[in-house]
Amino acid sequence: MTPAAGRPSPPVATLLGRCRTLRCLAQLHARIVRLGLHNHHALLARFTAACDSLASPSVADSFLSALPSHAVPLSLRNAVLASHSRHSPLHAALAQFNIVRRITCPDAFSFPSLLRACSRVPCKPTGSALHAAAIRLGLDADLFVRTALIQFYGSCSSAGASRMLFDSMVIPSEVSWTAIIMVYVDCGDIVSARELFDRMPHRNVVHWNAMVGGYVKCGDLESARRLFEEMPQRTASAHTSLIGGYAKVGNMQVAKMLFDKLHDRDVLSWSAMISGYAQNGYPGEALRVFNEFHEKDICPDELVIVALMTACSQLGNIMLAKWIEGYITTYSVDMNNAHVLAGLINMNAKCGNMERATVLFESMPVRDVFSYCSMMQGHCLHGSANKAVELFSRMLLEGLSPDNAVFTVVLTACNHAGLVEEGKKYFAMMKNEYLIMPSGDHYACLVSLLGRSGMVRDAYELIKSMPGKPHPGSWGALLRGCILQGDIELGKVAARKLFEIEPDNAGNYVTLSNIYANIDRWPMFLKLELK
Repeated sequence: MTPAAGRPSPPVATLLGRCRTLRCLAQLHARIVRLGLHNHHALLARFTAACDSLASPSVADSFLSALPSHAVPLSLRNAVLASHSRHSPLHAALAQFNIVRRITCPDAFSFPSLLRACSRVPCKPTGSALHAAAIRLGLDADLFVRTALIQFYGSCSSAGASRMLFDSMVIPSEVSWTAIIMVYVDCGDIVSARELFDRMPHRNVVHWNAMVGGYVKCGDLESARRLFEEMPQRTASAHTSLIGGYAKVGNMQVAKMLFDKLHDRDVLSWSAMISGYAQNGYPGEALRVFNEFHEKDICPDELVIVALMTACSQLGNIMLAKWIEGYITTYSVDMNNAHVLAGLINMNAKCGNMERATVLFESMPVRDVFSYCSMMQGHCLHGSANKAVELFSRMLLEGLSPDNAVFTVVLTACNHAGLVEEGKKYFAMMKNEYLIMPSGDHYACLVSLLGRSGMVRDAYELIKSMPGKPHPGSWGALLRGCILQGDIELGKVAARKLFEIEPDNAGNYVTLSNIYANIDRWPMFLKLELK
């Protein structure tokens, strides 16, 4: 921090504006104390802002707590409170609020950030207590406090309370209008949201974007498209909402048309398009759009990265997977981000790099069901089904609850490894312990396992016990089991069922022909086919 010879030291305020690390912040803290500038309120405000930009409100907190209480204005304490509300757990923000209450009387700027923190959790008892405190202090009618309360009650699924607060406002601000519209959008009441939207005296792009996004969220793409066409200024945000909506229902043709019309594309619109192709099973198109994005030299966000990894997982290209990891490093994307780390595990597992996937998996501070499922799928795909079953047992020991997808994977693993008893146990566990209704795929896995293990009659009884319509996957698994075991008569039963369910599926005829081809009974097959 010593200035070069003959050159004046930059002002501390200037250095605070350039501060990018906690180490730099600590050095500036020491300099402020050494120069006796700790009573300079404007400088302390800069210091508090620097702490907030580095998501370190505790640094500002400790600095202010070392000063005499009368030397710290309420505006600074509110700034630290707002920073805690953004970056700290709710209890830390509440502790800071209690400090403010002990030292002085909170004002209207003390409540909004804390109410927003309650909205994120959400924590209705705490937010309601803050509402009561604001009433006692006569601050509940303040425009900013009232708007924060509208948002808070909306986050707690109390749209009625939000509406009462809104209706009691003499002249709602544009932010208040946005808040109440978003409350209805988030709770799925698009009719009430539209009624308020139509009543608004003035609309800005935020309101238009909110309504278009609301229709998309509710699945009403037709209304979203009509409102979009009425927009005075069609924003990138509204375009992106529609692109995401059409992608979600698999209509990539319309999504592409909207994307092509959008000239001012931001990272969100690019990620919506890449994600849309990846999620709908078009990894090649996802990579094509990503290449266009990459040529623009735009810094990617986690959504682009996750979409790219999803496409790579579908392709199973291990070289591409390694390139993507390098790309993530180049752009300093946080690999410890939960979504990015889970995507990396899934991508490496699907591409066969189980060693790398395992390293990433074990590095997770908290493993979730998705990551376990990715690892299990990787082991199933690449010849180590027993390890997938071991991972399933480990997941249960960690107290995680398996879902439909996990049971499909573990039953597939049992099928690959020939673990009949384990397969039966997990199938029963799914129904009886986790109350999951087995799907056709679950039945097909167990039927295949029984058939491959010589228990085709048990497999047949299992199919007969299935509720609902006949499932072609289960009958196909039984037919393949009959081929393995040479059970011609039961194979004919399975074949007839398949021909009834899927009369146009030529693969079923080919499969049945394999039974007869091995024992020279083609005339019987032809007779069956003609029937």
